[in-house]
Amino acid sequence: MAALAGVSTGTASKALNGRGSLRAETRQRVQQAAEQLGFIANAAARGLQTGRTYTVGMITTDSIGRFSIPLMIGAEDALGAGQVSVLLADARDDPIREQYYLRTLLSRKVDGIIVTGRRTQARPPIAADLPVPVVYAFISSQNPDDCSVVPDEADGARRAVRHLLAIGRRRIAHVTGPEHHHSARVRAAAAADTLVEQGLELACPPLHGEWSEAWGRHAAGMLLSTRADVDAVFCGSDQIARGVAEALREAGRTIPGDVALVGFDNWDVMVEACRPQLTSVDMDLEGIGRSAAELLLNAINGDPVPGQRALPCRLVPRASTAV
Repeated sequence: MAALAGVSTGTASKALNGRGSLRAETRQRVQQAAEQLGFIANAAARGLQTGRTYTVGMITTDSIGRFSIPLMIGAEDALGAGQVSVLLADARDDPIREQYYLRTLLSRKVDGIIVTGRRTQARPPIAADLPVPVVYAFISSQNPDDCSVVPDEADGARRAVRHLLAIGRRRIAHVTGPEHHHSARVRAAAAADTLVEQGLELACPPLHGEWSEAWGRHAAGMLLSTRADVDAVFCGSDQIARGVAEALREAGRTIPGDVALVGFDNWDVMVEACRPQLTSVDMDLEGIGRSAAELLLNAINGDPVPGQRALPCRLVPRASTAV
């Protein structure tokens, strides 16, 4: 293989193992030669040489995969370049199960661990004095010395409100999840603050309920029954927004003609099924997964970066706010 690529055996080894300061074209030439010859690296030998297993564990509490699957896809994109595999374990919000999986992953000598879940609220560290680095993704650790990567939910809410203001809406209501829920509080506060910056206020106090379509329908009924003068609704989730859309449509209100509508999460099964299709805030879960994996690789290589990083969201406009 080295001869086919026109390099020394040592250079070929460095190119395949991602080591050394080689030119990009040299790495590419070696990889092409390896593919042409059907070469498969011996993972066991590689591990003996480097003291690593080239595996990373991911522990999640998100049993349906709504958040953990996009995060894992992003992490695999970042880890794949270093030929690192991801082992996913679902703790199902069970502390005993979580500790079992932690011990199992450590017994398999993983090089590091990514901890994630379905809520952004900070959680206690998964354990103390672990022999491998840990990065928290989407969720954060209560220990400020731990490395965490989270979405900037306040940024997402600001983007949603500014978009509604930009299309001429001024009487904006906010329908969101339970008041005790971290994400609901952060998004509601950011929405209200953004309006205050423009000399405005929410058309009514934030409506808190469940993260469900049923709550969205009920909340829309409340807005209609009180005859609130509303020309836009910013919802704390796409599920809530879809319920709001159904209730408004059944009441004869047009979207976006009478009421513009924005959701949060950019969940494809919700935004595409909504009628009209829903403008939504995307938290870039894959980007969070990539960033977490890159930070974990840095820590594995002896360069840990503690602290929390909040990544910006993006707004995805669709028909529900079309001008």
